[in-house]
Amino acid sequence: MTAPTSQQPPAAPLQVVDLFAGPGGLDVAARDLKVPVFTGIEWDADACKTRVAAKLPTTPGDVRHYKPADFPTANVLAGGPPCQTYTVAGGGAGRRALEEVLSLAKRMAAREDVTEHLENLDDERTGLVLEPLRWALAAIDEGRPYKAIVLEQVPAVLPVWEVVGEALDDEGYSVAYEVLHTEEYGVPQTRRRAILIARLRTGTGEVVAAMPKATHRRYRKGVPRTEGDPNLLPWVRMGDVLDRQEPFVVVSNYGTGGDPKARGLRTSAEPSATVTGKISRNRVVKPDGTELSPSRITIREAGLLQTFPADHPWSGNGIAQQIGNAIPPRLAAHVLAAALDLTDDVLAGAIAAGDGSTTAELISPHP
Repeated sequence: MTAPTSQQPPAAPLQVVDLFAGPGGLDVAARDLKVPVFTGIEWDADACKTRVAAKLPTTPGDVRHYKPADFPTANVLAGGPPCQTYTVAGGGAGRRALEEVLSLAKRMAAREDVTEHLENLDDERTGLVLEPLRWALAAIDEGRPYKAIVLEQVPAVLPVWEVVGEALDDEGYSVAYEVLHTEEYGVPQTRRRAILIARLRTGTGEVVAAMPKATHRRYRKGVPRTEGDPNLLPWVRMGDVLDRQEPFVVVSNYGTGGDPKARGLRTSAEPSATVTGKISRNRVVKPDGTELSPSRITIREAGLLQTFPADHPWSGNGIAQQIGNAIPPRLAAHVLAAALDLTDDVLAGAIAAGDGSTTAELISPHP
């Protein structure tokens, strides 16, 4: 009599729950990667209108009012908490409370209830950066740890990701965190984001979390895009993605580091400066300074600079703010692919689907 063979049960299909999902930057990337999103939780009614118009699964509401058990089949956790209190342009409540937030994160990892302390912070948005940790720990305690976790925020939050990473490492995850430059991943914009990737260790082999490898050269003012590592693509210019028929210059209304006296200039032969909710105030002029038409970055153009599809159905009010708050889908695709250990072919196919390019264009350096 033949003894029955022992078989591993089939792995559960990947399914994402996206906290603070916004208008869909990460979810658009997941769709292109063919990784289903169970739902994106978002409290902004206007961002929800955009999501619904884009046919992205959406749960309107406050992330704090939900828990992993509400979405039991989701096994990938993603989150980009509100960044306003940590940005140089915001009020700075998050930066001032950083040490307190780090202390609260450590207490959460020790399973202390810090709800009251989070509610008493100067700005309630500051404590939202710890919601993904609450979700991750709750899933672990329920016996259904997430297979992978992806978090995104402004660079000032990297120390928080470090403490969150230490907590996840203690719970059986391999963790990596770093500030990434978006133009190094084909985004036509210089934007820095603090990224955390965590992958659950298994008994079948070593699992190592790692940041996605750069595909493009880093932008440096005054350095030609043709210079640098020949194995990397040149950074992408605004003129490569915006359908304007002549060279142009974008005059920032915002200024470097939030200082309106340090207004920046970027030509169409350079990447855009960071796309913020104020991008519609930026002027677009000819190289000689005379006005162009349209004389402002349009909503469609702002979405393209963030690598959203040209036909993404922006809806509701405050669309410029929706766009500025979002993670660029192209960066999200690279980060998700790294977190989920997807192949280069899957990533290349997703990026090609997102911007209409060919796989060859994605892997071959060009001037």
